[in-house]
Amino acid sequence: MQNKGLIKLFAILFGLVSLYQLSFTFLANKVEEDAKVYAKQNAPDNDARQKAKFEKKYLDSVANKDVIDLGIAQYTYDDVRDKEMNLGLDLKGGINAILQVSVKEVLKSLSNDSKNEAFNKALENADERQKNSNATYLDLFFEEFEKVAGTTKLSDPSIFGTKALSDKISFNEDNFSVRETLQEEINSSIGTAFEVLRSRIDKFGVASPNIQRIGNSGRIQIELPGAKDIERVTKLITSKAELQFWEVYTNAEVQNFFFSANAKVTELLKDDSEVEQAKDSVKKDDIDDLLGETVDSTKVQKNLFTYLRPNIAQSQQQISSVVAEAKVADTARVNSLLKNKEVRDLLPNELRYAKFLWDYKSNKIDDGTEIISLYAIKSNRKDKPTIEGDVILDAAQVFDQLNKPEVSMTMNSSGTKQWAKMTADNVGNFVAVVLDDYVYTAPSVNQAITGGRTSISGGSMTVAEAEDIATVLKAGKLPAAARIIQAEVVGPSLGQEAIDASFLSFGLAIILVLLWMILYYGKAGLFADIALLVNILFIFGILASFNAVLTLPGIAGIILTIGMSVDANVIIFERIKEGLFGKKGLKQSVEEGFSVKGALSAIIDANITTLLTGIILYVFGSGPIKGFALTLMIGIATSLFTAVFITRILIDGAINRGTNLTFNTSISKGWFQNINVEFLKKRKIAYFISGAIILAGIVSIFSIGLKQGVDFKGGRSYVVRFDQDMSATEVAGTLKDAFGTAPEVKTYGSANQLKITTVYKIDEEGQEVDDAVQNTLYNGLKPYLGNTTYENFKPGFEKEGAGVMSYMKVEPTIADDIKTDALYAVFGSLLVVFLYILLRFRKISYSIGAVVAVFHDVLIVLGVFSITYNFMPFDMEIGQSFIAAILTVVGYSLNDTVVIFDRIREFVGDYKNRPLNENVDKAVSSTLGRTINTSLTTLLVMLAIFLFGGDSIKGFMFALIVGVIVGTYSSLFVATPIMYDSSKKEEKKK
Repeated sequence: MQNKGLIKLFAILFGLVSLYQLSFTFLANKVEEDAKVYAKQNAPDNDARQKAKFEKKYLDSVANKDVIDLGIAQYTYDDVRDKEMNLGLDLKGGINAILQVSVKEVLKSLSNDSKNEAFNKALENADERQKNSNATYLDLFFEEFEKVAGTTKLSDPSIFGTKALSDKISFNEDNFSVRETLQEEINSSIGTAFEVLRSRIDKFGVASPNIQRIGNSGRIQIELPGAKDIERVTKLITSKAELQFWEVYTNAEVQNFFFSANAKVTELLKDDSEVEQAKDSVKKDDIDDLLGETVDSTKVQKNLFTYLRPNIAQSQQQISSVVAEAKVADTARVNSLLKNKEVRDLLPNELRYAKFLWDYKSNKIDDGTEIISLYAIKSNRKDKPTIEGDVILDAAQVFDQLNKPEVSMTMNSSGTKQWAKMTADNVGNFVAVVLDDYVYTAPSVNQAITGGRTSISGGSMTVAEAEDIATVLKAGKLPAAARIIQAEVVGPSLGQEAIDASFLSFGLAIILVLLWMILYYGKAGLFADIALLVNILFIFGILASFNAVLTLPGIAGIILTIGMSVDANVIIFERIKEGLFGKKGLKQSVEEGFSVKGALSAIIDANITTLLTGIILYVFGSGPIKGFALTLMIGIATSLFTAVFITRILIDGAINRGTNLTFNTSISKGWFQNINVEFLKKRKIAYFISGAIILAGIVSIFSIGLKQGVDFKGGRSYVVRFDQDMSATEVAGTLKDAFGTAPEVKTYGSANQLKITTVYKIDEEGQEVDDAVQNTLYNGLKPYLGNTTYENFKPGFEKEGAGVMSYMKVEPTIADDIKTDALYAVFGSLLVVFLYILLRFRKISYSIGAVVAVFHDVLIVLGVFSITYNFMPFDMEIGQSFIAAILTVVGYSLNDTVVIFDRIREFVGDYKNRPLNENVDKAVSSTLGRTINTSLTTLLVMLAIFLFGGDSIKGFMFALIVGVIVGTYSSLFVATPIMYDSSKKEEKKK
C-alpha cells in the first residue's frame, strides 16, 4: 500500500483532534457533577426544584471563571459547554416542541377581521381541508376562495383593500398579485415570531438550545435539552409578545433612592445567611471558592452595591436612561432585593410606581464577565403602559442620510395621536421600547413626533441592533401567539436513566464484539478491533466537533456503522483466507484481499448504497430520522477509512516483522470452508415460507392492525411512575371515568411504571386545554399517588417519587404530515438504491432482487409487530423511532445483499462457461462465512442493548433484531433467488 506515512499521520492527527473535542464533554460533565454536589448540599429537604435552582446558581457563577486548567490553556465553563457533544432529548431530558403560527389569524388580522362572507367561507373550508392535507394553509385558502368568491376580488375594500394595506395592495388588484403580497406579510409575521421566540429562549439559559423554521409552513421547531422547568418553558414559548412604550426615569432621578436602599439592604443582610463564614467541608470549600462565596473566618458584610453598580450622574452630560449595571449572574439577587417591601417603602412619592427592568442584551467586559444595564420605568397603579404595541403598522431597519443604521417605525392613526402626546411630554427625556419585560432601546426624545412615522437611531447603533429593534416593533402587531401542535417532554430522571442504560449496554456490546473477533480471527481480529475502536473515536469526535446531537436513533446509526466496519474487515479477512487456502503466500493473499478485485469492490458498493439511503433520509426525514441519518453518514465515511486503511497498516506492519498471520484460531480453524450449498434448489421452499409469514402478517395488519404511536395518529401519551406496582387494567378502568372513554394503558418497563395514551380533547386547541388534560389525569390517578402534589406530579425536575416521567402530544394534522414524511423517506431511499444497483450491476435483475428483499424484510417486521404487540412486555408502537429502526434494517439488508451480488458478478465474469445457477450457488456459499459472522456480531451488539438498555429503546431494538435475522435470511433465500429468476426471464426475452 502506498502513502502509508501520510495515512498514519492523518490517522494520528484525526485521533488527537477527536480526543481533544471529546475532552470538553468530559470536562463539562465534571463541572456539572460539582454543581449537582453543591445543589444536594444546599437544597432543603432534597427538593427537586430547589436543587435545580442551586445547580443553575453554581453553573451561572462559574460560567466565566477558569474552572479547567490544562497547563497550556484555561477554560471557563461556558468555553467547555460550547464545545461539548450535545445529547438529545431522549438522553438528557427537556422539551422538544413544534409551534404553529396561525396563518388563518394572520389573514384575519390583515383583513381587519373582515366580515366578508366569501372570505370567511374560504377560511372555514381551508380549516377543514387542512386536517387531511399537506398543502400550506395559504394555498388551501386561495383554492377555496376561488370556488366561492364569484366576482369578488381579494383587493376588495371589505377584505384586503384596507387603508392599512393601501401602500401594498391597490384597489381592484388581481388575486395573484394580492397573493404574493399576503405571502410576504405572512413570512414577515412568522419571521418576527421566530425572532421573538429566539430572543426568549436565549434568555432562558439552557445549554445548546435549537430553534429553526420549518419551510414556509408557519411552523417553528424548538428543542431545549436539559430544561427542567417545563411549565415555565411552555409559558415562555406560547405567550403572546407584549410590546409596550414607557416613559423612563433618568439615573439622576433614582440615584438617591439607590443610596437609601443600599443602607437598608446592609441592615437587612446583617444577620442573614448572606454573611458567609468558612465552611467545614473540604469539598464544599472547593465549590464555594468557585462561587466566590468563601472567605476566611471573619464575617464580611454585603449590601446592595455588592451586586449593583449605580450609574451616578454628576453633571448634565452624564444624564442617562441607564440607572445601574450588574453582572448577569447577580440579576436574580438584585431583583429580589429591589422587590423587598422594606426597600420599596424607601421610594419617594414621585417614584412610588417605579418598575426596574433589565436590558435585553448584555455586554462582556475585559475579564469575560457579562454586564447588563438596568432601567427604571415610569409605571402606574394599574401597571398599564403609555402605548401598547398593537398600534404598530410596520417597522424596518434602514439607513439615514449618513449611511448609519436606524429603525423606521409607522403607527396607525390611534397610535400616531398617542405617540405625538408621549413624545411632546418627554422632549429632552427618554422613552423605552419594552418587549416581554426587557428593554430593547430607550432613546432620548429630541422633539414631538406628530406624523406617525418615526426614526429611532443612536450614535453607536449597529445594523444587527437596528434589526433586533425592528423585529421587536413588528412583534407588537403579531396576530396571535404561537401554539404547540407537537410536544415531547422527557424528565431529567428518565433522561439520566436512558443515558446510564444505553451507554452501559453499548459498552457491553462493544466488548462482546471485540472478544468475538479475537476468538474468530486471532491476531488479525485484534487488528480489526483496534480499527473498530478508532472508528468509534472518530465518529464521536466528529459529532462533538460539529456540535451534532446524539439521540437514541443516532446510537442505532452508530450500531449499523459498527456492523459495517466489522463487516468490511470480515469480507477482507475471508478473501485473505481464500488466498491462503489456495496455497498463495501471505503477502500476496493480503494484497489481493485489500484490492478492488478482492474485497474492496464489495465494500465500496455496500457503503455507497447505505450512504445513499442516509442522504435521502436526511433530506426527507425529520426529528429522530435526521439524527439516525447523520450518524449513519458519518459512520460510513469513518468505517470505510478505518477498516481498509488502519487495518491494512497494522497487518502490513505485522507481516514486515515476520509475524505468521493465519486469520483464524485453533477454535475457528476450518469453519465455513469447502461449503457448497445448492441454495437455488431450495428457493421454492423459501418462497413458500416467506409467503406464508408475509401473508400471516398482512392478515394481522388488516385485522388486528398496528399500534401507532401518538406521533403517527395524534393524541397525548404520558409515562407515569408510581410508588408501588400497578395494574394497567385497573388504572384504565379508573381513568375511563375521568376521560369519558378508557385510555390505552400499558406497563412500561418496570411494574410501577405505566404508559397512558389518550385522545381526550386532542381536537381542542390552546395551552389551557393541555393543562386541563394533565389536571384531569392527575385527579384520575389521585387514589394511586399517595401524598404526591400536583406540582410534583407535573413533568420536569428530578422525581424522587410518583409523577410524570415523560410526555408527548401530537395534534392530528401534524401527525399526518409526520407519517407522510416518513413514507417519502422510506420509498425515496428504496428508489435511489434501486437506480444505483441498476447502474452498478448493469442488470435490472439485481435491482429487482435487492428491492424485493427489502420489501420482504419490512413486511415481515411489520407483521411481527402486528401479531405480537398485544402481549409483548415492552412498548411496540409504530412511530418515528420505529421508522428509523426499519431504515436501519433496510441499510443492513442492502449491505448484506450487495456483498453477495458483488461475489456473484465476480464468479459470472471469471467462470463464463459455468451455468448461472452453479455460479450463484458457489458465490453464495463462498460468502456464507462472512454473512453469518457479520450477522452474529451485529446481533451481539443489539441483544446486549435490548437486554440491558433502557425501557424506551426495547421496542426499537426488537425491530432491529427481527430485521437483522430476516435480512440475513432474505439476502440468501430471497434476494439471490429473485435475482436468478429475473435473470432467466431476461435471457428468455433475448
